[in-house]
Amino acid sequence: MIRPTHFKHGFIAALLHRLSGIALAIFLPLHFLALGTALRGADRLDAFFNLTHNLWVRTAEWGLVTALALHLALGLRVLVLESAGWRERTASLVSGCVAGSLAIGILFLLNAL
Repeated sequence: MIRPTHFKHGFIAALLHRLSGIALAIFLPLHFLALGTALRGADRLDAFFNLTHNLWVRTAEWGLVTALALHLALGLRVLVLESAGWRERTASLVSGCVAGSLAIGILFLLNAL
């Protein structure tokens, strides 16, 4: 039997999955812009890389890596729910996805320092 709390956790998971997907969709044109600078020569690419040492850019990179991990984990959660039918453990699955994504983001942050 599906309890009302399953709907709440499912809604939160769906919302987080969509928001992280939007963040990745916003990042994609910026990524193509960075790749385009490589075609214009090494000097332009070096100038672009110098821009990435800014604190705001580093923070955005951390957010992007965390969003990517969250999007991946919640996407795998959907696959598990559809194939294995673990509807009873929705809260623990969502919590595990968020915790794992934050752990990956923290590891990225520690590696960047």
